[in-house]
Amino acid sequence: MPRYARGFDTDAAFAHLAKRDRKLGTWMKRIGPIEADPRWRKPFDPVDALARAILYQQLSGKAAATIVGRVETAIGSDRLHFDTLGRIDDAALRACGVSGNKTLALRDLALREARGEIPTLRQMSTMEPDAIVSALVPIRGIGRWTVEMMLMFRLGRADILPVDDLGIRKGAQRVDRHEAMPAPKALIERGERWGPYRTYASLYLWRIADFAEQKKAATKRSQD
Repeated sequence: MPRYARGFDTDAAFAHLAKRDRKLGTWMKRIGPIEADPRWRKPFDPVDALARAILYQQLSGKAAATIVGRVETAIGSDRLHFDTLGRIDDAALRACGVSGNKTLALRDLALREARGEIPTLRQMSTMEPDAIVSALVPIRGIGRWTVEMMLMFRLGRADILPVDDLGIRKGAQRVDRHEAMPAPKALIERGERWGPYRTYASLYLWRIADFAEQKKAATKRSQD
């Protein structure tokens, strides 16, 4: 069974993309190399990461961090899992600032963990990206985009293109100088030439989208 490495050779990715796509390559040379993400080398806990992704949804980083801190204090742990979340009831979660929908999502995540339905980090290392997506999107509050961010920023998979992401679509629009953003289906086709380094292409598309609005701060991603 093949085992997927966490991370990839960014120099090889740069050379490949610059050669395969001249338009993107021009932007890449203008921006310069993007370094490997240090999180690719660090172990992480998928269940805890998913719980935090749920808590951070639709909130500013500061507000979400405050709520997470309250939850950690209430459960007496910095590890969000079935056993630790079981120490707090729904009313107490709400008192920490967790919404009703997010409370339901955390309970669903914990229940699925208890049933053994959440792949471990070791198991994920041998799974295709689409298999990981299929395993995690049934969790309440977890969509494909959230899993794609985990695949890119935590698991370091080389060939992920989140075609529903607004920043990715804006970046592609600017690269091709189109009047409108490409639809996800068109972006899938456009991205064929970027394989097997669609992740690295995506990092540049985000930079290009931010570059187009220089007065705007760079967008914070869910796995930051």
